[in-house]
Order: sequence, then structure tokens, then C-alpha cells
Amino acid sequence: MENKREEEIEALEVLVDFNERLIKNMTIIVKELSGKRLDDTDKFLRSIVDAINWEIQVMNGTMELLNEDKERINKESFNSVIVSLGGAIAEKNDKKMAEEFEKAIHVFEQLGEAAKEVVSK
Repeated sequence: MENKREEEIEALEVLVDFNERLIKNMTIIVKELSGKRLDDTDKFLRSIVDAINWEIQVMNGTMELLNEDKERINKESFNSVIVSLGGAIAEKNDKKMAEEFEKAIHVFEQLGEAAKEVVSK
């Protein structure tokens, strides 16, 4: 049991570093999708989606630890934002994707803060 906890803490430590880059990249993709598209925007978007998926996997695997002594992440509201983002990406509507990424940035900032709080205990 203790080994599982240590592995979860390690995963959250990696997420903390990774999360800062993801948020920075999400901010950049919002600009690109808001009319400043570049030649590699679609490739950049795919890499961001991969990073989002990785963070979601870590979050799902550590949710019990993240919310151990208080609710830091509300899974339902988090998932709602992700579902909306996924819908916008599926539509390939730049304006809608930019709007949904703006919302997603906030939930990933919360995830990063929650992870920092847990690993610093």
C-alpha cells in the first residue's frame, strides 16, 4: 500500500513539472486558434492533446490521493470541461477550440496546484 502511495507521489511530481509546460503551450495554442495559425498548428495541437491525455491518466490514477483530506479536484466539473474541449476539437472549429482551451487552462491550473499541494505535504 505504501509503495502505491510513493508511486502516486512520484507521478504527481512529474505532473507538476509537465503541467507548467502544458499550460504555457495551451496559452500559445489559444493564440494560434484565434487567428494566428502557423504551418505547424495542427501538429502542435496534437501534441497538446497527447499531453492533456497523459495528465488525465495521471489524475485518474491518483485521484484518491489528490482528494485525500479535502476535495482539490472535482472530477465531474473537470470532465465536463474536457468533454466540451473534445467536442470542439472533433468539430475542427478554431474559434470554438480556442474558447474551450481557455476553460481547460483553468482546470489544468487547478490540477497543477492540487498536485503541488499534495507532493509538498
